[in-house]
Amino acid sequence: MLRVEGLTKRFPTPDGVLTAIEDLSLQVSREQFVAVIGPSGCGKSTLFNIVGGLAGEFEGRVLIDGHRADARQHDIGMVFQEESTFPWLTTMENVAFPLEVAGVAKAERIERARALLRLVGLEGFERRYPAELSGGMRQRTAIARTLAFEPKLLLMDEPFGALDEQTRLLLGDQILRIHRELKQTSLLITHSITEAVQLADRVVVMTWRPGRVKRVVEIDLPRPRDSEIIASPEFGRLVATIWSDLREEASRGMKDLETGALQRP
Repeated sequence: MLRVEGLTKRFPTPDGVLTAIEDLSLQVSREQFVAVIGPSGCGKSTLFNIVGGLAGEFEGRVLIDGHRADARQHDIGMVFQEESTFPWLTTMENVAFPLEVAGVAKAERIERARALLRLVGLEGFERRYPAELSGGMRQRTAIARTLAFEPKLLLMDEPFGALDEQTRLLLGDQILRIHRELKQTSLLITHSITEAVQLADRVVVMTWRPGRVKRVVEIDLPRPRDSEIIASPEFGRLVATIWSDLREEASRGMKDLETGALQRP
């Protein structure tokens, strides 16, 4: 479904050229859930922006089903960490908004929006405004709106990063249910090892800058799964494996920044 080949991204800075990502390759098969994790400043968000079509002028290729990725054609649905609901629209209106812009008939867009709200667990909140919802509920609204166009790839950048750990785990259950019921292909950018192992089929660990693939960890936990899996010994083993790699890269990053060897992002 998604193939990233030899991706390199450089940024000009007052101190010279900064290489954020170098020769990074990964792939996500159809209906697979892949998480990308790495130390702060390793280029995770740069990868998100490139795959989502928000950043250009890079080396390498990003392909979906063998064709150049293009978010404008609805191949990609994007969910951001930042608040993205429209405060003047109800939950139902927020989810139906992109369908309205696309000219979908009112009855159809309301039906599709209602089904998506049921899927993300917001049935009964159709007439509420974002200010009346919790942070997690607003993010679920944003996810439902993103899924309205049935994107081939769901791309998420720290979607629950601003929420507390307990809420993140429970919302992870919602993401797992969406993934299972829609057979959705998903790529998650996260800094949470627990979240990555809870949700993904594979976890891609990135190196400190320039960001490369350090290791790909297969998450051989059974599906369907939910947040109860975090209590299992196998879950703990996988978390420890990823932390070992991540700790090494994060330590390198801290040392480089403290000594001034590299610019801050």
